[in-house]
Amino acid sequence: MTTRRQTHPLRDAHTDRDAAKVVPDTPQTRASAYRLAFTDDDFMCRDELRPVRLQLELLKPEMLLDQHSITSTIVLFGGARIPRPAEKDRARTKTLADLSHFYGEAREFSRLMTIKSQESMGRENVIVTGGGPGVMEAGNRGALDAGGHSIGLNIVLPHEQAPNEYVTPELCFNFHYFAIRKMHFLMRARAICVFPGGFGTMDELFEALTLIQTGRMQRVPVLLFGQAFWESILNWDALADAGTISEEDLDLFRFVENAADAMHLIENWDTAPARDKIPGRS
Repeated sequence: MTTRRQTHPLRDAHTDRDAAKVVPDTPQTRASAYRLAFTDDDFMCRDELRPVRLQLELLKPEMLLDQHSITSTIVLFGGARIPRPAEKDRARTKTLADLSHFYGEAREFSRLMTIKSQESMGRENVIVTGGGPGVMEAGNRGALDAGGHSIGLNIVLPHEQAPNEYVTPELCFNFHYFAIRKMHFLMRARAICVFPGGFGTMDELFEALTLIQTGRMQRVPVLLFGQAFWESILNWDALADAGTISEEDLDLFRFVENAADAMHLIENWDTAPARDKIPGRS
């Protein structure tokens, strides 16, 4: 990727950053106060700089995705613990072992969607995952199977973690703030595919459903892979019966079982505007 050409006559930040590394070694130049603010890691990590860090995490991926001309994405959410089918015998529980076939479905769906994306030179409907293992790995892997690129939005966690090996390196991002990461999942989303998972997957699912329910986001396909799994952990009808959501809200998502069904629904989706009112509220 080429560096953007300077369009003004003033000395640029890169030059001064490099020059500041070769100043004479004196008590003054060793003092933290002397460091350029934008190269001072300790300064950038101060609590007072949180608004700046939030802005940078929003801006950096946005600029790089724009540079790659990526205009829309297909989001894959799902469990990091779901094993590859060939490794299901090592799964912690029988249920996780049984869910391993969704690794294959996520991989196949991403492969098919990436083939479709290549009709736009890889600018539209690009697969984006959380960049980790399990379903996320399967999503990035399927894109690579098709010879395309994919995005990984990683997050720093207390335990050891690293991006999966299938994320396109120049589209592999890392976040400190969960909120900004979730914004990037949805800012370009043309569809949201949710595979079985745990707290993180449900957090991402309900964030998206809430935005669509309240009219803060345009209607896009929200596809839940594995109806038996989702209905075993969430009593959707009970929410509607209780009146905490409306019957119409149950129409905000669809259940699918395989990659082919998901592709069919997305390709035949009638674009709908954002809601201008919430059903069930006066």
